[in-house]
Amino acid sequence: MFEGTLRLFVIALVAALFAVPVSFALAQNANDVGDIKLPGISSYATPKTEGPLALGNGGAITLSAQLTDKGADITRGIVWRVFKPQPASDGKLPMVASAHGGTAVFQLDPGSYLVHASYGRAGATKRITVGKVARRESLVLDAGGLKLDAVTSGGAPIPSKKLRFSIYEGEATANGDRPLIAPDVAPNTVVRLNAGTYHVVSTYGAVNAVIRSDIRVEAGKLTEATVEHRAAEMTMKLVREPGGEAIADTSWSLLNESGDPIKEAVGAFASMVLAEGQYTIIAKNRDRIYQKDFAVVAGQSQEIEVLANESSAIDPEEGAD
Repeated sequence: MFEGTLRLFVIALVAALFAVPVSFALAQNANDVGDIKLPGISSYATPKTEGPLALGNGGAITLSAQLTDKGADITRGIVWRVFKPQPASDGKLPMVASAHGGTAVFQLDPGSYLVHASYGRAGATKRITVGKVARRESLVLDAGGLKLDAVTSGGAPIPSKKLRFSIYEGEATANGDRPLIAPDVAPNTVVRLNAGTYHVVSTYGAVNAVIRSDIRVEAGKLTEATVEHRAAEMTMKLVREPGGEAIADTSWSLLNESGDPIKEAVGAFASMVLAEGQYTIIAKNRDRIYQKDFAVVAGQSQEIEVLANESSAIDPEEGAD
């Protein structure tokens, strides 16, 4: 009797030991899925896989994208994301599959889904229905490309390292702001955008040489735009005599025509790009302060010498309250 009871107990114990890992694994997987924070449909993050994610043994659906209604299929550079149409408890749409490349094939359980295709800064969303029969869907992105560059007055090229662009939405919001789409864009870089008008800000240097313009992007086309900066590169130095050596340990302050400070620098030389106009440069060396008025002519780089003599010296207390 005791042996029979003991045998049954051992069998039950062994069965329980084998069952624990399975139930623990199932519980662990369920918790992991619950903790995942899937991106919203407007997210453009790089997917974690380079191929479609299979979900069950449902129907196959082939997804392709074109720039225009009758354009050829895009063969690379697309980020595909497939979402369930109902938001999860966190308010985000659960992503069930993703892929990167051109035309993609997904195996999805029958049902309704939202598909988002992003191509650079361009994108499109479409609702699809998956059944047990294989089918094909296409998304028209209605997108084109924008390539930007700038020159100085007279057509002289600007070094790429001193030139950057920012691309904003064409329409301003109620408070006058424009949503930023692409910051810090290098010249001659192709930016993929949905067709429409965009507000482009070109910055030459790091002070005040800024040009704003509205540029329209057409679907299926590459729009190339070149803006002209009415500015010049200026180099200031403090010298004891015309053509002399620059005096080290000099502090610089640049004022615009209204007398507002717009740039400060320290060193023997102060080099900067300035928009066309009138300026005052103030140089401080030890306990002496000197100043000089000068003009910036578009396209004409200059070296401005500030003489360290009595004629250009100013009283340190001048303008103090």
